Amino acid sequence: MTRFVIDAPTFVHLVAGGVRVAPEHQLVAPQLLRSQALALLFAAVRRGELTEQEAMDRHETMTGIKVRLLGDRVSRRVAWQIARERGLDSTTDAEYLAVTRLQADAYVTVDPAARARAEGVVPLGTVDALTAPSYA
Repeated sequence: MTRFVIDAPTFVHLVAGGVRVAPEHQLVAPQLLRSQALALLFAAVRRGELTEQEAMDRHETMTGIKVRLLGDRVSRRVAWQIARERGLDSTTDAEYLAVTRLQADAYVTVDPAARARAEGVVPLGTVDALTAPSYA
């Protein structure tokens, strides 16, 4: 089994594109994932990119996707350290990196800025890797 950390933009992307994660992979994320994804859907409705019904349908789909959500004291501490070391303005983005470092094989994001922040900090994966079977 390969464990992938995904962030909120990637979660929304997976649902919008109907991307199915290979069953042998496990998705992992900080506890804030679902709230951030909901906020992205709300913002898309406010910008007129989605109807409220489309956003709620996507939200409903998200609730059915199994994601192991983590938020223990160790991951928060590591997020603090990463944010400090990397000069980040908050620990929010660092939480994804901390969970990757502690609990996953790679971090997958569709956000170029998040990918740049993760370079050299944690292993990176792609959306395509989520759909591909893993070979031991």
